[in-house]
Amino acid sequence: MEYRYLGRSGLKITEITYGNWLTHGSQVENDVAAACVRAALDAGITTFDTADAYANGAAEEVLGKALAGQRRESLEVFTKVYWPVGPKGANDTGLSRKHIMEGINGSLRRLGMDYVDLYQAHRFDHETPLEETIAAFGDVVRAGKALYIGVSEWSADQLRRGQVLARQAGFSLVSNQPQYSALWRVIEPEVVPACRELGMSQVVWSPMAQGVLSGKYLPGQPAPAGSRATDEHGGKDTIQRFMGEDVLERVQRLRPIADELGLAMSQLAIAWVLQNDNVATALVGASRPEQVAENVKASGVRIPAELLAAIDDALAGVVERDPALTLSPPTRVA
Repeated sequence: MEYRYLGRSGLKITEITYGNWLTHGSQVENDVAAACVRAALDAGITTFDTADAYANGAAEEVLGKALAGQRRESLEVFTKVYWPVGPKGANDTGLSRKHIMEGINGSLRRLGMDYVDLYQAHRFDHETPLEETIAAFGDVVRAGKALYIGVSEWSADQLRRGQVLARQAGFSLVSNQPQYSALWRVIEPEVVPACRELGMSQVVWSPMAQGVLSGKYLPGQPAPAGSRATDEHGGKDTIQRFMGEDVLERVQRLRPIADELGLAMSQLAIAWVLQNDNVATALVGASRPEQVAENVKASGVRIPAELLAAIDDALAGVVERDPALTLSPPTRVA
């Protein structure tokens, strides 16, 4: 497992981060989730990502219990704040000072930890003054409850505004967590250049496009039983944008490229996002421990320029590049 620096900070994180968005606390049993975390540790992953809103706090609890007993200094643990949690009252969402302060305390309690390495704004909050949000994050850092601050799915303009305020407050934003894959490249035109300028890295989620880039969804055939596309607890909804016949047909054209590199298609998808040097890490989840062992094989892979071009040719016409899709929702919707 190789490491990369997170933004312009001194923090090193593993190229592959274990994330527990849809799996822990909702899609798989807790003992299986714990086994996946152990498999990640065995594979050399030391970086773990979660959020307070995942399964309304249950994901953080599962992750915290699974990591209990590990040397805390040898781990990098990320969590997030913004989406509704708890009973979803008027102040149970957003990036107000109240929600951020209560959010970090709740996350630390559920994780069973004194601090997190990275605390992230899960979306941009259009309803709270940015000055208030950044000031609250600065106080979280000064209190020692988070070592670094990042954001998720912010536009280039929002990143620039936030970084100016953060530096005035005595800290820096070090990362952005966007969706990014060979099929979803909306960060490339504006967000990546802004982050290079601002000293921020990408912590990318869904590098396999919700599993579509694994090649297991075949055009003209029903989705495999037990796959995300058949899951009624959230997975089916998140994958729909990638399930068109034209997309599935184009994805199958990647198989010979993966074979040439000696990779599974899922490994090719993860390795592809890691070719972007502004990407610090790729978030990968799992519903079975053996999936973790397979995914880590993407670390350290170098894809030759001619095969990167071949990937572009294979996916021509089905790649989403519109930077406007990076924007956070205008209001605090659940």
